[in-house]
Amino acid sequence: MQKKTILHFIYSLGRGGAETMLVRTLRELKEYNNIVITIKDENDFGNELKCDKHICLHLEKMAVFPLAIFKIKKIIRENNVDIVHSHLFWPTIISRIAVPKSIPLITTIHAFIATSIEYKTWYIRILDRVTYKLRKSVIVAVAKGAQNEYFSFLHLKPYKTYVLYTFVDMERYTQKNIAVETEAFKLITVGALRIQKNQSYLIKAMSLIKDADVELHIYGGGPLESHLQQLINQTGAKVFLKGVVKNIEEVLPLYNGFVMSSTFEGFSLAVLEAMAVKTPLLLSDIDSFKEQCDDTALYFRLDDEQDFVKKINILRNNKTERDRLGEEAFRRVNENFTLSYHMVGLRQIYSEAHL
Repeated sequence: MQKKTILHFIYSLGRGGAETMLVRTLRELKEYNNIVITIKDENDFGNELKCDKHICLHLEKMAVFPLAIFKIKKIIRENNVDIVHSHLFWPTIISRIAVPKSIPLITTIHAFIATSIEYKTWYIRILDRVTYKLRKSVIVAVAKGAQNEYFSFLHLKPYKTYVLYTFVDMERYTQKNIAVETEAFKLITVGALRIQKNQSYLIKAMSLIKDADVELHIYGGGPLESHLQQLINQTGAKVFLKGVVKNIEEVLPLYNGFVMSSTFEGFSLAVLEAMAVKTPLLLSDIDSFKEQCDDTALYFRLDDEQDFVKKINILRNNKTERDRLGEEAFRRVNENFTLSYHMVGLRQIYSEAHL
């Protein structure tokens, strides 16, 4: 039996949550021919990317995205594509215009869009709304809240939808889940240095306890690096920018707690990774984190830096509570957010695409 061909369309292969999820699932989809299309020529995964073809459109400016429409049409035709799966905003907009209605189009929504900086732009909202009405695609959301918000925020009527949670590769992490107790109480956060991740909140909060034996290490790179370093210097907070790291499974167990102060998220892979190594969680009280972690984390308010300090002290002064939260988080991720669960759901979506 001849393999069906799936075209996976994503903006780039920078090391983000959506990109990591795609690269990891491609390794499992051996029953399909997999073509990966990117808009930007960026690949932080190197040989980790396993596909039959990787084609970059080399679009320097999205103002020329109509050119991408013709390129996608040609690629679909020349490769006898059976299914198109788009990720993130611009690949989805282009796909809705380019993909013939005879070919199933699946779109994954990776974030809660109402609080997304991207969707604060009026034409972004209009483009999404108009193209969805023009070409209804199967919507796959990484969280129930993200699914509901997508349709309510854009005032759209759902066509066909699924919720498919992000996953963590437990084989990579479960051998690393013995936390190390250190003299200083060390906290870690992982994420791109961007406005959404809100690391400036953490620095300001840490400045309130700069005389305590508590440190925060920030892993990640991005456009706010110099701004955050300047803020650290100004406040004297015990916060250290550690740069990008690839072996995060070996780094996480060196810390007493994992923190994240995002103003919005889809379904955070970084949080899942911390859960997989039993690192207790201290997270901003946004809906996506609560759906992801339920009662296995402590939550702090983003309008009150003292609340963050209060929650740090709860973790710092109670090892029994840290151990309990770590064990509960590990059980939750192992029962709900593994690669095997994700692949069962993804294969079902692909098999139903032609029904």
